[in-house]
Amino acid sequence: MGKELSAGLISYITVVYIIVVNATILSAAGIPLEAGIIATILSVFVGCMVMGFWSNTPMLMIPGMGLNAMFTYTIVQSGGFSWQEALAMVFAAGIIFTIISFTPLAGTIIRSIPDSLKEAISVGIGILLILIGFDNSGIITSSEHTLLAIGDLSSPEALVTMAGLVITFVLFIKNVPGNLLLSIVITSVLSILVSGGKTSGSLLEVPSFHEYFSVFGQLSWAKAGDFVFWLTAFSLAMVVIFENIGLVHGHSKLLGRPESSKKALEASAISVVASGILGTSPTVASVESAAGITAGGRTGLTSVVTGVLFLFSLVLIPVIKIVPASAVSPVLILIGVLMLQGITHIPLDDLAESFPALLIIVLIPLTYSIADGMAIGFILYPLTKVLLGKGREISPALYMIALLFLSNFVLQYAL
Repeated sequence: MGKELSAGLISYITVVYIIVVNATILSAAGIPLEAGIIATILSVFVGCMVMGFWSNTPMLMIPGMGLNAMFTYTIVQSGGFSWQEALAMVFAAGIIFTIISFTPLAGTIIRSIPDSLKEAISVGIGILLILIGFDNSGIITSSEHTLLAIGDLSSPEALVTMAGLVITFVLFIKNVPGNLLLSIVITSVLSILVSGGKTSGSLLEVPSFHEYFSVFGQLSWAKAGDFVFWLTAFSLAMVVIFENIGLVHGHSKLLGRPESSKKALEASAISVVASGILGTSPTVASVESAAGITAGGRTGLTSVVTGVLFLFSLVLIPVIKIVPASAVSPVLILIGVLMLQGITHIPLDDLAESFPALLIIVLIPLTYSIADGMAIGFILYPLTKVLLGKGREISPALYMIALLFLSNFVLQYAL
């Protein structure tokens, strides 16, 4: 039980950043910032409760990065829909996801995905975690002139992250109890010492629940008679479904319990439905769930602990902000490195199998989007097989998945 509690706390620390980040993105769609903060907290709480009690797995449900951008910038700003209509689309996408996850369709979809692509998704997510870790610490930067470049390695953040990385790896390799949590505490203290006692923590007023009620349940079906409305909702559903399938598979594999993916997928679907009602973009089985699993989380108690901590976040945010990104980055990097081991299961000597898989691995971190990286691989895999005269090896379901991903790209371009 102690490991589960520790894993829940570690999971909380690694994903708590989503509160401010998601609320800020939602505010660009017109949702008030304070209401967005509450909506984000409640969506994580509900999602983690459902995941913990329904699937008994340590996966976390948080608003997906990329999906919140699609909500705000693609659907609302580019598509011309209101945020209330976008929330209705989230709800509709959740219903579609729920129907699929609770029927044999989910099994059909999962079985149709080749093992090489499943492994590639896990490895691609691992590289994305490594990139996020280095980017958050300033060790890697990007600009309009360069895709990626080495940042200022002499900065306090970079120095603390590099020191924290060594500490984290040593504690993990030696299997010290609570190693990840201990590394975060040590690195946080080190960061405070390096910065001369300065912290990023500051008081934050409790958001107004009165304002939140202007967002809660405010789904608008005013354009439900419009074909574009449902086409957009279906496109959103497809991205949500396959991103969650990829994440759930990766976490189930890391957990060593692939049989738990069915229940976890069902919990993910219910969480998406709740997201639309609560007032936020769709949730996903967070990449950072791997932190809790690596820290020893094996049951739903880890998710429940994280969810409860999120509920108390309105009063804990000042404390949370004391933990710097440089203290969390080493943990993310370690987890990412561990997830890279799946590449050994990809048949690299068979280009028909490995080429689409390798593109997924490369494009997930380069696009900063799990869904987009997956889409390229899922489109190219059947196409490659057909061109090689091996089209009969592909299941009808995979052809349909590839077509849906291709349609999604066309839709995004059209919007």
